[in-house]
Amino acid sequence: MSGGYVDESGKWELRRRLVAARRGVPAAVREVEAAALASVPLPGRPGTVCAYWPVGFEPGSRELLDGLVRRGSRVLLPVVDSLGPLQWAEYTGAGSLQRGPLGLLEPTGPLLGCAAIAAAVLVLVPALAVDRTGVRLGRGGGHYDRTLPLASPGTPLVAIVRDDEMLAALPVQPHDIPVTAALTPGRGLIPLPF
Repeated sequence: MSGGYVDESGKWELRRRLVAARRGVPAAVREVEAAALASVPLPGRPGTVCAYWPVGFEPGSRELLDGLVRRGSRVLLPVVDSLGPLQWAEYTGAGSLQRGPLGLLEPTGPLLGCAAIAAAVLVLVPALAVDRTGVRLGRGGGHYDRTLPLASPGTPLVAIVRDDEMLAALPVQPHDIPVTAALTPGRGLIPLPF
């Protein structure tokens, strides 16, 4: 992997800047971007897809999740119950979600365990930014860094970001798990590294 080592305070400053930039994007632009993301053909056959419900200004949408369900996929969303790997539960529509302890909307159905990600044919990952080698910058909790190694080898790991959040290089640390592609509203699916 490329990228440069930066101490955690440098990563937090980069996160702060990226979150502030997202907050500055007008709602109308976010809506257009969400529709564009939902229209991109995703890799893999219908099957289990681990995804996420976007919070705040994160790219993604209910339409993206509902589109996966319509194409025949079983969609699993994360449930945060500890500092360990994420648990997963099935998404059956927006009405089946409740606010979890960290403020995330989580499915109310039975927990399927951390290992449920191993059955996924596709994993959609939230990110603040991703670089051309697949280094992903998350929010800093480390949940996905502890979870992504449980995915089956060869499973596409796709970070969803805005077009301007595709960066030339990001700071990397040994525990960072690279993604295999990025999904952006303007450029669609971008295989990584490129």
